[in-house]
Amino acid sequence: MPPKAQTTTRTSRLTKDAGVKKPIAPLKAKAAPNKAIPKAKKDDEKKAENPVVEEKESIEPAEKPAEKPKPNISRKRANSATEEVARPVKKAKSEASINTAPTQKLDVYVFGSGDSAELGLGDAKNVKRPRLNKFLDAATVGVVQIAVGGMHCVALTHDQKILTWGVNDNYALGRDTTWEAPTKDVDADDSDEEEESDLNPNESKPTAIPTEAFESGTRFAQVAATNSASFALTTDGHVYGWGTFMGNDGIFGFFKKDGEKQPKKERGQSTPALIPELKNIKSLAAGGDHILALDHKGNIWAWGAGEQGQLGHRVAERRRLEYLVPNLVGLPKNKMTYVASGSYNGFAIDNKGKVWTWGLNNYGQAGVTSGAGTDNALVQRPSKIKSLEGYAIKGIEGGSHHSIAFTEDGTTLVWGRCDDGQSGIDLDKIPEDDIIFDAREKPRILVKPTAVPGIKSVAVAAGIDNCIAVTMEGQAYSWGFSESYRTGQGTTDSIKEATLIDNTATRGKKLTFAGCGGQFSVLAGPMST
Repeated sequence: MPPKAQTTTRTSRLTKDAGVKKPIAPLKAKAAPNKAIPKAKKDDEKKAENPVVEEKESIEPAEKPAEKPKPNISRKRANSATEEVARPVKKAKSEASINTAPTQKLDVYVFGSGDSAELGLGDAKNVKRPRLNKFLDAATVGVVQIAVGGMHCVALTHDQKILTWGVNDNYALGRDTTWEAPTKDVDADDSDEEEESDLNPNESKPTAIPTEAFESGTRFAQVAATNSASFALTTDGHVYGWGTFMGNDGIFGFFKKDGEKQPKKERGQSTPALIPELKNIKSLAAGGDHILALDHKGNIWAWGAGEQGQLGHRVAERRRLEYLVPNLVGLPKNKMTYVASGSYNGFAIDNKGKVWTWGLNNYGQAGVTSGAGTDNALVQRPSKIKSLEGYAIKGIEGGSHHSIAFTEDGTTLVWGRCDDGQSGIDLDKIPEDDIIFDAREKPRILVKPTAVPGIKSVAVAAGIDNCIAVTMEGQAYSWGFSESYRTGQGTTDSIKEATLIDNTATRGKKLTFAGCGGQFSVLAGPMST
């Protein structure tokens, strides 16, 4: 059954892409049992102990059937989270900076579907190839960092403003976007009506969150975005958040209010609020409906929806709302140096360069071969990814059912679901032992991290079923499911192999960033001179 909050066109459009686009056939591998790819399901088991798994992979199927996880974003105000009065910003003691605010001004390019104002182009709804966003002019606005959520974006500017645009039904924009659409002239010609935009200008144009939402003098180092929530990391290691987490059954909530034993489920945070449990945070990584934070000691915190194990442990149904409060992930203490996330799983790199993972693994997206292709495969507790040993991993990004990483020398690795071009590789050239096939002998899962030929990356991004890689030369390559033009190739046909994004807007520009939303994408690079 679909989540209760999914009642509108925009929601169903995004969640349709997040799930399987066609019936899943039984899988088979040359050395694996013939099992079916499951729908990811709600885990109603009791909370388990969370020991660190040093070497042995911990793969456990969920005991109860449930549905595949989906990005749940309501577009109907009646189904939005109940608004909570903004929590007062507590005055913090003056603390030394542990994070550095970025300063490089960026040109920002967008493409894909803007039906829900995701592109931030004002009236423009659909863009087939990268287009420079005129509302984010590098010289005057000066964006220095961008976060791409499911159907919204957050940007940090050089003068410490936080801009947001896109869907705000569950308060992901952190500001009031109330707008009364003008009455249409019933006598107008059809041609005139077609030229009018029904987009809310308060959502479709990048707009700053009022500065009074933050403590005076606050400086920011990073912004992050999930499907329906946003976060901002300060230079002194504090974290602000706003919006709503969504779970399998719809609205999950956002925070545990001071003094209450159990968080209220249907509560969203309409304006930025300080998350008091977090201090000395160095970086954030956003999943579909969970968020991870790395602190200065080398520990990782997780909170949000956790039905697919993305918080690093089982979540008992009766206690699941308690995980709106940040909790430590069961990793080796004070050893982590990097954190990343997929839609329903997490990644970490320790001080010896080992890569750890946890969460949903039904398509092998967590990087653990055991359990890939089996019903509800979850990496219940953090485990090392043995298949990445020997690689000096520098960055990782996860999509819904596939993942992408790059190494210190730029080698670009992909693994997970591969039936719609998600790998960007000619699968006919891949050893059969590295692939799980469906009943029709079609490749379904790439179980071994495999290099994308000819691509040396410095940044990568993963969408629902697509990827983008930015090369050392500053060019962007894309591949995968291309509906709504999310690959920037000017086509809705799936792109099976890594292909250069080449148009007049980006040709000759040096790109340094890529981000993938539900049905749109963002590129950015240093301001042109």
